[in-house]
Amino acid sequence: MSKKIKKNFLVVDASSFLYRAYHAMPDLRNKKDFPTGAITGMINMLRKTREEWPAEIGLCVFDPKGPTFREKVYSAYKANRSKMPDDLSIQTPVIFEIIEAMGWPILSIPGYEADDVIGTVTNIASQLKFNSIIISGDKDLAQLVTNDILVVDSMRREGVPAKILDEEGVLEKFGVPPSKIIDYLTLLGDAVDNIPEFPRLGQKLQKMVRGIWKFRRGYKKC
Repeated sequence: MSKKIKKNFLVVDASSFLYRAYHAMPDLRNKKDFPTGAITGMINMLRKTREEWPAEIGLCVFDPKGPTFREKVYSAYKANRSKMPDDLSIQTPVIFEIIEAMGWPILSIPGYEADDVIGTVTNIASQLKFNSIIISGDKDLAQLVTNDILVVDSMRREGVPAKILDEEGVLEKFGVPPSKIIDYLTLLGDAVDNIPEFPRLGQKLQKMVRGIWKFRRGYKKC
């Protein structure tokens, strides 16, 4: 009996795409002076993603409007971030309509970040025997990597090959396996999310962990 080939499930961290499209494009506007830069950028990025990563099922996941459960746990979470620019905010309803017209389902759940939703849907996909391909530049998603789940780093310049994080790729990039990413990032902290590093450890931990990984890799080659 031939082995059944798994189908691919393509998941886009669409909130990340949205901001990248906004900042990467010039201030394009139509005849009515309505901004269209993020709209144009988002369309181009999703078309390219679909061409590069063919899949039977695709999904765009967005962060919800309003706070998530993390703000209830830690009130300073992401308190350092600015609100969405007005000229991006008014483009989002149009972007949502276009994404759906392109055939992409959209998922956004109140109270939960896109990361949480991506983790849930890819876990379900694994149970259903799908291979999941997550398109995102968010390091937090490295914890999800398994034999069935890959993370493709979308933060790259035009013409630069995509960085694919499988289990070995996570170990090479961070110095720890996917199962230890939560512990590692907890100690390291994250200035982007306004999460402080563990006192007197932070960057020292990063150097130490990478040193251990390089030693272990060299030892295995001996």
